Amino acid sequence: MGASPVTDVTPYTPTLVTPLSTGTRRFDLRRVYTAALLIPGVYVIICHLPPWALTLLLMVGGGLALLELYRISFASRPNYALVGTGLALSALVLARHHLSLGLTDLLAAGIVALPAALLLSPGTAERRIKDTTITAFGVLYVGLTLSTVVSTRVLAGGEWLVLFLAVVTWAGDTGAYYAGTLWGKHLLAPKISPKKTVEGLLGGIGLAVAAAFLAQVWFVPQLQPMDTVILGVVLTGAGLFGDLWESAIKRRAGVKDSGSILPGHGGMLDRIDSLLFTAPTFYYYVTWIRGITPSP
Repeated sequence: MGASPVTDVTPYTPTLVTPLSTGTRRFDLRRVYTAALLIPGVYVIICHLPPWALTLLLMVGGGLALLELYRISFASRPNYALVGTGLALSALVLARHHLSLGLTDLLAAGIVALPAALLLSPGTAERRIKDTTITAFGVLYVGLTLSTVVSTRVLAGGEWLVLFLAVVTWAGDTGAYYAGTLWGKHLLAPKISPKKTVEGLLGGIGLAVAAAFLAQVWFVPQLQPMDTVILGVVLTGAGLFGDLWESAIKRRAGVKDSGSILPGHGGMLDRIDSLLFTAPTFYYYVTWIRGITPSP
C-alpha cells in the first residue's frame, strides 16, 4: 500500500472584531478646538468693545465668506473687477450705521458700480451679465444679512441682544450636530444635505431653547420667558434653512466645503451660513414683536 498523502492544515483561530464606537469616533475634535480659540475673543468684541469693533469683525468675516462664495461660483474664471466691487459694496452695507448711509444711498452706489465693473470685465456679454448677477447676489446674501447684526448692536442693550443671538445660533448648530451624529436616522433633506436628520433638528431646537432661557434669565431681561421658546424654535429653523441654502450652493458648484480656513468647520461661509438667516430673523423679531428701539 502507498503512503497516505499528508496535508498541512493550519488551525483556525477565530478573530474577535471589536465594533467601532459610532459615537465619539465620528466627532471632529477640531471643531471644539477652533471654537475654544474663537469664542473668548468674539465675546470681548461683542460685549466690551465699542460697536465699530463688532462691525470690523463682521467686515472681515463677511469679506472672507464673500470671497469663498465668489471663488466657488466663478470657478476657473475669477473676475477681479466684480469681486472687488462686491467686497466694497458689502463693506459699505455693513458700515452704513457708522457712515450715516441710507439704503437709498447704497442702492445708488450699487447701480453705478456694478454696471461699471461689468463693462471692465472680460468675456462674452452673457458671461459678464451672469457674473454681475452673482456679485449682486453675494452682496445681498452676505453683506445685507450680516448688517442686521450691526443694526441689532445699536438697539438699547444691543451688545447683550447680539450675544443672545450668537449663543442661541451656536446652540442650535451644536445641538443639531451632536444629536444628529449620535442618533440621526431619519434624513431631513437628502438631496441637498445628506447628513441633516430629523433627530439633529430636534436636538438643535432643544439646546437652543435651553440656551435662550438661560440667556434671558442671565443677561437679556428685555425678553420674556415665552420669547425664549419662540426664538429657540424659530432661530433653529432659520439656521437650518441657512445651512441648507449654502449646501445647495455648494452642491451646485460641486464642492464639499466653501473653504478650509477654520479647522473642523470648513470655510468662513460654512461657519456663518446659519447666522446669515438667524440675524435678520432675530432683528425683526425684537424690533417688530418686542418693540425694542435704538439707543438714544
